[in-house]
Amino acid sequence: MLKIAFLDRDGTLIHDYPDDHWQNVKEPDLLPGTIEGLSGLATLGFQFIIITNQYLIADGIIQEEDYQVFHTKLLNIFKQSGIHILHTYHCPHNDGDMCSCKKPKTGMVEQAMEDFPIDMASSIYCGDSPCDYLLAQRLMLPFFGIQYQGQEKDVKRCHSLMDVLRHLL
Repeated sequence: MLKIAFLDRDGTLIHDYPDDHWQNVKEPDLLPGTIEGLSGLATLGFQFIIITNQYLIADGIIQEEDYQVFHTKLLNIFKQSGIHILHTYHCPHNDGDMCSCKKPKTGMVEQAMEDFPIDMASSIYCGDSPCDYLLAQRLMLPFFGIQYQGQEKDVKRCHSLMDVLRHLL
């Protein structure tokens, strides 16, 4: 069984931008502490699955190909740093599509559970937004909020992925 750190992408691993700026963003800009935090989590036995909403595809701000090129660059940065990402799931839909995958719906994690033998009891979720928090709640996963602004009391508040590591040690 795999111990997974489910990771949001934008605002958790890399800088996030206003929606209309994403069409001009061509290179991933890692948040401080991302590589060090992931390295430390890996030493604790975590493997990594990225769970990311990419509604900008449905909204026509970016194309699926743009997402794939950008995300491949991010995965290559991780690979060059010795970080292995087990898999990435992305939802290209917006609210009008009525899909089962757009966070906080559980479809992407359910697919991950079909694809991999995941030990949900020892897994965690790291994200920066209310939809990440709600997804973690629905899955009964501990939620580590990266610069999270919500008021919920059960959030382990973290400045970076390095802080997630500190919470777990």
